[in-house]
Amino acid sequence: MNSPLSCKNLRLFSNSVACKCLVLVGIALFYRALLLSYSPRNALNGSLLIRARHMSDSSSSLTDGIRADKFLEVPQIVWGLNNQKIAFARACLTARLMNRTLLMPSLSSSLFYKEVDKLRPIPFDKVFQFERFNSLCSGFVRISQFSDVRNRAHVFDLEKGSGRRWTVERDLEQLKHSARNESIDEFEVIRVIGKNPFLWHDHWPVEDYAKVFECMVVVDEISREADKVVMKIREAGEAERAKLESKTEIPGPIPFVAVHMRIEIDWMIHCKKLEQRKKVSEICSSKSEIMERVGNIPGLKTPTVLYLAVADTLLEAKEEDSSVLTGWRDGLIPFEKKKLGVKEEIYGKYSYLIQSAIDYEVCLRADIFVGNSFSTFSSLIVLERTQKARRLGFMSSCKDGENEWRSYAYNLAGESKGVPRRWMTNMTHSSLQAISYGSNAVSCSSG
Repeated sequence: MNSPLSCKNLRLFSNSVACKCLVLVGIALFYRALLLSYSPRNALNGSLLIRARHMSDSSSSLTDGIRADKFLEVPQIVWGLNNQKIAFARACLTARLMNRTLLMPSLSSSLFYKEVDKLRPIPFDKVFQFERFNSLCSGFVRISQFSDVRNRAHVFDLEKGSGRRWTVERDLEQLKHSARNESIDEFEVIRVIGKNPFLWHDHWPVEDYAKVFECMVVVDEISREADKVVMKIREAGEAERAKLESKTEIPGPIPFVAVHMRIEIDWMIHCKKLEQRKKVSEICSSKSEIMERVGNIPGLKTPTVLYLAVADTLLEAKEEDSSVLTGWRDGLIPFEKKKLGVKEEIYGKYSYLIQSAIDYEVCLRADIFVGNSFSTFSSLIVLERTQKARRLGFMSSCKDGENEWRSYAYNLAGESKGVPRRWMTNMTHSSLQAISYGSNAVSCSSG
């Protein structure tokens, strides 16, 4: 039996019109596929694919969208704890702009202008949790160990400008140019030299800084020490309540108010000069003014424990009248480190930076916080308390009972005479200027 596809049949079929049409369609399809494979879009995709393979082959990698094989290095960070926190956040955001990982910088264990002989670098991970930072800030910013750098000799030095001619715009353009300049980007490490990082120009909104600050969780040792101080404060309050014949009007634990009390001599000299320069009279506050305004906080029931976060120089006062513990209204029970018995037992074991970190955590955990709006320490505590309030749905503290994380500025008058101004950080600000250098334009809304 002949097969249906015999040679004779094939010859007849090939000569048919249908066969010719099929051949033409086949040729058309072939050329169409050929053209598509070399279209500009596919050429670009092919280029990207080749580039991606090259990056993989050269051990280039991304970690949550951030380059992990290109780094930014900054100088040792100095000044006070909260200025160091701002400097660190600014370095992180600079690295983010340049699409690089920040090499873990060194902090400073003391205030360099007071304790030059004790100015020692302290690793970031001795104060804040390294792995926790990268976990919380995943996809936003990233820090890395110096051991992750393969070639320490392949470094580009980026000198920050200074002086009046070095504007914010010029500073930002320098960073952007360095980020997009291929000859600079080839370097594994860009090392910033020149001005201290705290004095870099500010290019980022408050929300970006707040995100970095949220990722900066203190190490367990500092947290435990702060827990001990808070427990001492609570215990002191209960002991004072037990002495009262009539029991407290407040059920449960006695409220705990933290007051960041800036009245030491060097601060008063600084704030007086600042008032003259800014032509305002709302920066400095006397001891009596602070006492009056704290005592007039709306809804403050008694007894209430006050924790006074003050400079150590104020703890050495010998005369009764000069003590920060005297003069408070009835029902307000003041304590500071020395009276609590924690000055030597807890704080005395550590350098300035760790002491300040413990005090920061104590003030952060207070039921109410009262500070000075021109203090970086106070400003960052209020920023973090504002973030905690917002997560609970509180966007304002303009009315009593509207915010579980209430804060006040004692240097600014409130809605009525003798009352401190309610204070929340405006999260819509385009820069950290108000927090870095202080402001008298604070309100009870977070924006």
